[in-house]
Amino acid sequence: MLKIGPYTIENPVILAPMAGVTDRPFRQLCLEMGAGMAVSEMVTSNSKLWNTRKSRLRMDHSGEHEPRSVQIAGSEPAQMAEAARANQERGAQIIDINMGCPAKKVCNKASGSALMKEPELVRQILQSVVAAVDIPVTLKIRTGWSPEQKNALDIARMAQDSGIQALSVHGRTRQCMYKGEAEYDTIRTVCEAMDIPVIANGDITTPEKAKQVFEWTGADAVMVGRAAQGRPWIFREINHYLKQGEKLPEPAAEEVQRILLRHLNALYKFYGEHQGVRIARKHVGWYLQAKPSGSGLKKQFNSLESAETQQNCILEYFQSFLETNTTRHSETSLESEAQDRGKGKDIAA
Repeated sequence: MLKIGPYTIENPVILAPMAGVTDRPFRQLCLEMGAGMAVSEMVTSNSKLWNTRKSRLRMDHSGEHEPRSVQIAGSEPAQMAEAARANQERGAQIIDINMGCPAKKVCNKASGSALMKEPELVRQILQSVVAAVDIPVTLKIRTGWSPEQKNALDIARMAQDSGIQALSVHGRTRQCMYKGEAEYDTIRTVCEAMDIPVIANGDITTPEKAKQVFEWTGADAVMVGRAAQGRPWIFREINHYLKQGEKLPEPAAEEVQRILLRHLNALYKFYGEHQGVRIARKHVGWYLQAKPSGSGLKKQFNSLESAETQQNCILEYFQSFLETNTTRHSETSLESEAQDRGKGKDIAA
């Protein structure tokens, strides 16, 4: 159980903020599939950009589950404070500060994980944001700037002293980007030193991995990012494994079809058909990447220009997929029956 300010989060498995991925439709889907909390895509602290369609949609939290956690990004303490206040007014219940994003376009502006090279600036930002709002403020960081410069523990202590109420740590440095394997020793060191909750992030891809990370680091929760793309049910799988010690079976094709079509409809409704159709393409690619003929369908799907043709494409694919599986099952059953009859004759003889 994770507690952030007045909010108690029953399921200790959190959806990580991912730009271009964790929009409101995806957050709501993951929450319904068992995520204890879902953090929004990062919102720029530059108020001049808030009137763009992208920012307006990112700042729309109507109808979302509580607590609503909104991530802000920037490098100017006053701007970050203003962004925190503005998002609280728009419905945020938790403000999360981004000091973990490794993307060049973010780090080149001295924000995201680039801030970990500037500890005094980090302190100013943390103190400014905490003072600006009367809701909990959390922080997401990496283990450091490079493998030779790991300062997560120093930043974590600074965060706790500044009033940050929970901390997420991704087990890679900025220089590592998303390459190689995440390491959890640094996260463990941070967990041992902190009084505030710590959330472990990085390569949480299976229920077994989640349990291993919990046991090794002592973290209060784990955060799932890329592994949820096309697999929003990973949250219920991890929750079940942590509670029951057994794995859930893979969702049946019929359920995957229902989840995917519902996700598509939510995208069309949220973005409008024109933009929703385009955003749907990457999500469908993730859903189908491990499915038979998925790569071929992805190419076909990406050429479709309307919500109706996209939905029909998915329905046709799953229908053919289900029919193929039914035929295989029938053939296997007939073969098994024939073998049983053969064995019976041998015994009778």
